[in-house]
Amino acid sequence: MKIAIGGIIEKDGKYLLVQEAERKWYKKWNFPAGHLENNESLEEGAIREIKEETGCDVKLNGICYIGNKILKHDIIAMIIFSTELINENIKYDKKEILDAKWYTYDEILNDMDDMLRTDIVKTAIKNAKNKAIAPMDIIGIF
Repeated sequence: MKIAIGGIIEKDGKYLLVQEAERKWYKKWNFPAGHLENNESLEEGAIREIKEETGCDVKLNGICYIGNKILKHDIIAMIIFSTELINENIKYDKKEILDAKWYTYDEILNDMDDMLRTDIVKTAIKNAKNKAIAPMDIIGIF
């Protein structure tokens, strides 16, 4: 099982998306996200991935998407956080990310269908915009 984590970053009515460099998803836009590493909490992983893919510092303020995908030999669980931008310092590894840009809600929902990595981008951003966000205190450690 793999756990994917990431975040929705909003500033002035725009959302920060990253353009994938990985061959499978080449030039597709996504929210900053990646896989949880060993000995890392969900929160630590999301903050790390967001920093690695955008250079931005964020505070997590809720969960705007939870889902899973069942593959032939694996399962991927995904948790996407709503964030508060603390420090915008756009920088990224060009081997992993081709670009990072701010897009309006309408651009993402209406103009980017064939440019997005997955429809989950729209769903998570729609949830964040509409405040359909679960509070952070639902996350527990067991």
